[in-house]
Amino acid sequence: MGKQYDAITPEQITLIESAPLFFVASVDPELGPGPHGIGPLNVSPKGATKLCVLGPNRVAYLDYPGSGNETARHAEAGGPVTVLVMSFEAEDAAIVRLYGRAEIRPAEGDHPVLSTLAPDLAKKPRQVVEIEVSKTQTSCGYGVPILDYVGERTREGRGRRFKGPKQSG
Repeated sequence: MGKQYDAITPEQITLIESAPLFFVASVDPELGPGPHGIGPLNVSPKGATKLCVLGPNRVAYLDYPGSGNETARHAEAGGPVTVLVMSFEAEDAAIVRLYGRAEIRPAEGDHPVLSTLAPDLAKKPRQVVEIEVSKTQTSCGYGVPILDYVGERTREGRGRRFKGPKQSG
């Protein structure tokens, strides 16, 4: 069983700020319970951006076109959000979960995430997703494999294998 906290700890910040990949799970609260609970649940990998810690109970990231927009839709409906960050390093197995609610902000002006990630902006973000964190949880991460980060995908390298046939017109 993991340990729970009311705010992001310094150890969690170290993992969060170094992670090349994190996952965001969200749900639309208006859909109500189905046969297996509330749903459908959306889980999105985020690898083209970093998760920035803005304070002990606030994180944010840049969201880009091309990944769907379910997190924003669920956030605007008031649904909960969970962020999962994990270590893929051999020496440091760990998982951090951040529980909270998200707000969608325009990707413009002087937002702290834009100024933090500005040197890395190769393409224009669609929006900034800010998450007010109500609780965090840390667990061991022994089930996470050891992986090497190679780099981000290019637009040309994204392929269509699992998207079905290309639509004409």
